[in-house]
Amino acid sequence: MDPSPSRVPPATLSAPIAAVPRRSGDERILTANQPLGPTLRDFWAWSSSDLLSNTLRGVLAEFLVGTALGCIGEDDTRLEWDQYDLKTADGTSIEVKSTARLQSWGPTKPGSMSFGIGRTQAWNARTNEYSTERKRQADVYVFCVFIADDRTAANPLDTGQWEFYVAATRTLDARFPEHKSIAISTLRATPGIQACGFTALKDAVTAANTEP
Repeated sequence: MDPSPSRVPPATLSAPIAAVPRRSGDERILTANQPLGPTLRDFWAWSSSDLLSNTLRGVLAEFLVGTALGCIGEDDTRLEWDQYDLKTADGTSIEVKSTARLQSWGPTKPGSMSFGIGRTQAWNARTNEYSTERKRQADVYVFCVFIADDRTAANPLDTGQWEFYVAATRTLDARFPEHKSIAISTLRATPGIQACGFTALKDAVTAANTEP
């Protein structure tokens, strides 16, 4: 299952999304302009500790890939509705997809693990404009698979429990021009899609975007 959010933003948006200032976590909840005990960090811990949930695992996968590629700055925040997930220093746009053997509610059958790769009509969060062409928006796709199957030892923060597959969009366009999804078994068997570990991600993305 691929939990990545749709690239279609809420229809009610009438202006570009403004940049969100990065918070420290020390900000306090207020009542009558007076601070209470809980902080924003307490809220994060309460709401975002289940890293096996589909939504949070997908966001964590983006963060792990961005960390490996060195493209998340100390003041950056995630922009949920943008046309792709990440952009490297050299301008390469990245789409991150994730799946897992374990979910919050139980294990996933290997045969059901897949990723969405359908063409979309992009919305640019900075200009509040839709593109006129339906296509795959990023230059490179990174497919992330959380492979742990023992719940007692599973730790999504451990990059050694993830597999990564890197594909240039031109490879997907050539081999799967009309596919809306791709099974992990197909992904692993497709020439031109590189499997790698966390530390090799940056080189794999660079190679995928430069090789003919």
